[in-house]
Amino acid sequence: MGVHAPEMPIDVNDETGVWTTDALPMLYVPRHFFVNNHMGIEEEIGADRYADILYKAGYKSAHYWCEKEAAEHGLSGADVWHHYLKRLSQRGWGFFITEELDLEAGTAKVRLENSAFVYQYGKVNRKVDYMFTGWFAGALDQIAENLGYEVRTKAEQTQCAAEDGCDVGYFEVTPL
Repeated sequence: MGVHAPEMPIDVNDETGVWTTDALPMLYVPRHFFVNNHMGIEEEIGADRYADILYKAGYKSAHYWCEKEAAEHGLSGADVWHHYLKRLSQRGWGFFITEELDLEAGTAKVRLENSAFVYQYGKVNRKVDYMFTGWFAGALDQIAENLGYEVRTKAEQTQCAAEDGCDVGYFEVTPL
């Protein structure tokens, strides 16, 4: 298995120690730390409740990220979407592959390979990648708004590699 240096710019402010990539401040934490915190919250409030909270927060965050990154790089339309999935993949969440995208119709299908959550959870026969779900609707809605489309969307994880018989995850975005 080969390795390579990060493919995205990382700058560290000499005075504050804040890491930035492109236009946004970032955090760099060990995967086990992040996922163990995720699992701890899930144990306390339940996976369904936690998924609802993360969907709303993820939607808002993806919307904001796409707005800022589009402005930073002069991107619009599908280029913003592809940049977003590329950056998610480059940051170690897993590999996100767009299989279908229709911005005007408000639809997308995303395949997830090598999920950070599946690595930590293992085969538990349930969907564990729910943190990502709101990200896709938030991203698509921001891009559609910027293009003047009135469509608004929702996203759902339809398959997870943590489920028996599945090797990859899938997310589908559809109009509300």
